[in-house]
Amino acid sequence: MGILNVTPDSFSDGGRFFDQERAVAAGIDMVSWGADILDVGGESTRPGAEPVEASREIDRVVPVIKRLAAEIDIPISIDTRKPEVAAAGLDVGASIVNDVTAGLAPEMFDVVGSARAGMVLMHMRGDPATMTSLTDYGDVVGEVRAFLADRMSAAVESGIEVECLAFDPGLGFAKTTEQSLLLMKEVSAFVTLGRPVLVGPSRKSFVGHVLKTEVDERIEGTAGAVAWLVSQGAHVIRVHDVKEMVRVVRMVDAIGHAGETGGVATSAEAPA
Repeated sequence: MGILNVTPDSFSDGGRFFDQERAVAAGIDMVSWGADILDVGGESTRPGAEPVEASREIDRVVPVIKRLAAEIDIPISIDTRKPEVAAAGLDVGASIVNDVTAGLAPEMFDVVGSARAGMVLMHMRGDPATMTSLTDYGDVVGEVRAFLADRMSAAVESGIEVECLAFDPGLGFAKTTEQSLLLMKEVSAFVTLGRPVLVGPSRKSFVGHVLKTEVDERIEGTAGAVAWLVSQGAHVIRVHDVKEMVRVVRMVDAIGHAGETGGVATSAEAPA
């Protein structure tokens, strides 16, 4: 999953794709590099980020999604916690809602269900203004897993088909570095819930804390996290550096399938 932030203030690439033309061109590039999904967002959810009005968020993302939907043939997800923004994105070509609040906003499940869209349920406590102070867990893996299982049940009870759902443990969202590392170490606990697991380690602060690097020097740490997550069964990896991380995933896949009938796939035919 390639990250396309149409924002001025995202923690890693804020402002880089705020211009519509640059955003569309970047999305097309990500597809050419092997992205399987594009995730378009118009509101930063980094710690301390200011909230964005729904109308402004819609103005940012809708033109980009509409143009990309006409030019690419992979699914587009709308990264939002607001039902009205999700609806606007789905109306112009998105087919997945990536919701950091796991559908807690009233009407979000109704929007997703009526569109028969896919949905990513992510774990987060609080909001961007408060989440860094909400990291007290007795068993972070067990509590995050229980929350996601509960939100899956709520989504299904609302009428969303279970086959439309995926999970994200929310690395860095109301998590310390140690907690994020533990969630990655135990990612198989989320795989056992029976739905695809999406994980977003890309350039995050825990990588910087481990390696003592700034945000623009975290590609190797991200690559290490991606390789681990794929080897442990994660299904979707949300990243900024699509070209490089597709190569990491293909290498892990080649190692995992070594010795099987058919040999090693070439770069053109290997899965992303």
